[in-house]
Amino acid sequence: MFHVVDTTSLPAQDRFDWWCQSVSRGAAPTRVSSEHAADFAGRVGMLSAGPLHATAMGFPTLRSERTPHLIRQSDPETYELTLILDGTMSVTQNRTEALLTGGDFVMWSSSRPYTGLVTGAGEAGPRQGQGMVLHLPRTLLPLPEHRIGGLLATRLPAASGIGAVLARHLRALLDEAPRLEESAAAATGEATLHLVHSFLATHLGGPVTLEPETRSAALLARMETFIEQNLADPGLTPHTIAARHHVSVRLVHHLFGRRPETVSAFIRRRRLEQCRSDLADRRLDPLPVHAVAARNGLGDPAGFSRHFKRTYGMPPAEYRRSLRGHEGN
Repeated sequence: MFHVVDTTSLPAQDRFDWWCQSVSRGAAPTRVSSEHAADFAGRVGMLSAGPLHATAMGFPTLRSERTPHLIRQSDPETYELTLILDGTMSVTQNRTEALLTGGDFVMWSSSRPYTGLVTGAGEAGPRQGQGMVLHLPRTLLPLPEHRIGGLLATRLPAASGIGAVLARHLRALLDEAPRLEESAAAATGEATLHLVHSFLATHLGGPVTLEPETRSAALLARMETFIEQNLADPGLTPHTIAARHHVSVRLVHHLFGRRPETVSAFIRRRRLEQCRSDLADRRLDPLPVHAVAARNGLGDPAGFSRHFKRTYGMPPAEYRRSLRGHEGN
């Protein structure tokens, strides 16, 4: 389901060839060149989640090309939707060029020649470029193919709206992939595709009728993003979520009914997880445990301690001490 390989575990002379083969298997055959080929330090994670197949990559500066010859050899007929996580990238296809930085999306087709140049250089000096590529078979995109062509090699920003929701979802998916069970991964893959459909539809320059399932998945993802952004608000409830999204409380519960936990359970879990993260953060050591709980929307110290112990096996104060190796809060 999720397999990661770092080229530094391989002999230096084999690293670049292995990388090129892995990238070609994950997407489509490409011709790759890099000034770092002699000692290539790259990382590839292959993710399969139900209908979704993705590749997460970290690598130094490189150039990739998909030529007419390679297309004639093999064409999986996919759209490659990429989220730039770090570094800069340029993509050229159909005589259109997109210049991209971290946080942008870009898409290209495996059926047409393209050139991509990725660099990890930044203000602090060279670093690895990073990206996550979704391999989307044409048959899985319920959008007009002739209109999708206008999105190829075009910067698709993700600073707000559904783009921000999708970007945040993909980062979370990448973080949690090693811990997803097969059934959960399949459901997550379906939800991801619905988000992709909604994201692309907003960039097609005209009204596109989406299936009800797609609209519901996009609305649920927006609600989850709203929850994440408002965990510190003790007034965060199904009612406030419904009001913010102009829907009924009944619909909120119905949408979360597709998940393995209720909306209230989701809020409680994410608050506890954030408290656990805060207790592990040495910069927050001056804050007493009850203040850590309060800053994450949990105003009942006794209730917080009880739920934390039930979830993590020890009271929050003891958990913090166990990480520090000394007594005291």
